[in-house]
Amino acid sequence: MKRHCIPIILTAFAVLFTFSGCKTKTLLPSVSGKAGEIIVIMEKPDWEDALGSDVRELLAHDCPWLAQKEPLYSLVNVVPSAFVDLFKVHRNILLFQVNPQIDSSGIIFKHDVWAAPQCVIQISAPTSAAAAEVLREKGPMIVSSIEQAERDRVIRNTLRYEEFSLYPKITEIFGGSPHFPSGYKLRKATDNFAWIADDKEGVYQDVFIYRYPVEPDPFTLEKIIAHRNEVMKDNVPGMFDGTYMTTSIYFPPTLEYLKYKGRDLAQTRGMWEVQNDFMGGPFVSHSFYSQDGSEILVAEAFVYAPRFDKRQYLRQVESILYSWEWKQPENKEEKDKN
Repeated sequence: MKRHCIPIILTAFAVLFTFSGCKTKTLLPSVSGKAGEIIVIMEKPDWEDALGSDVRELLAHDCPWLAQKEPLYSLVNVVPSAFVDLFKVHRNILLFQVNPQIDSSGIIFKHDVWAAPQCVIQISAPTSAAAAEVLREKGPMIVSSIEQAERDRVIRNTLRYEEFSLYPKITEIFGGSPHFPSGYKLRKATDNFAWIADDKEGVYQDVFIYRYPVEPDPFTLEKIIAHRNEVMKDNVPGMFDGTYMTTSIYFPPTLEYLKYKGRDLAQTRGMWEVQNDFMGGPFVSHSFYSQDGSEILVAEAFVYAPRFDKRQYLRQVESILYSWEWKQPENKEEKDKN
């Protein structure tokens, strides 16, 4: 993501912000705060008026991929005068600087300003209305930046506490694999399907990986769901005879196309359910070409947590999908083939 910056007049607060970003990263403390939480630095009148309403609409609306209501992020308002060291080490900070002495509105994206790994976004504007305009214009970029920061933290911890036995096993089957944190186990593996699970009491966070031959126009929602239902029926039985995982028709799946670290992805979100039973939950999948282009690979994450909020559980296991890496060629002949 490109960083976007519109020049602003540097007030004392902005100068502090800028020089704080020059600290040596190795000396920064670890971030604080809960996953999925954002500190919003804004004067109380603005928080209770239109500007605060716009922030909540952007960052605290209902997660579109969950059956029950859960906010996209949990927001905590802190007024600028109370923005002390305790809050400066928070993982996600959205900082509003509204001052009539500012000539032009702007937004700055920074990382690891007061702590690490930290996401800090500063919006500067002469008026609250102008700040709201920046928020509306750059809203998708703000959400994407925070989402990427949350995802990167999960991947960072995954690599730090990796279950090293899984990557080579999955790579042997598919030519690549995500990285899995400690606690995940290989539950099932065939020539075309793998099930990697971290199942605890009351909470399942699992990943499926499967493949099928390329066909014309393979990345339509209809074809992705048709293949998913076929694979789930064959490989993911329910608790009782005649039951199996499938895709819910009551929560229509969505499809979007992404590019991440050089890979083109078709990302599908939806709700899974068990045919002839009452189990269900959210899933997200990445569909993409194999390295030689002869197959479609799918890496899918799903959650089952009937007694708990699911936003963060899904965000955790979804982040694992983004850690996918292809097997590295072991010799010159393999490199030449690729």
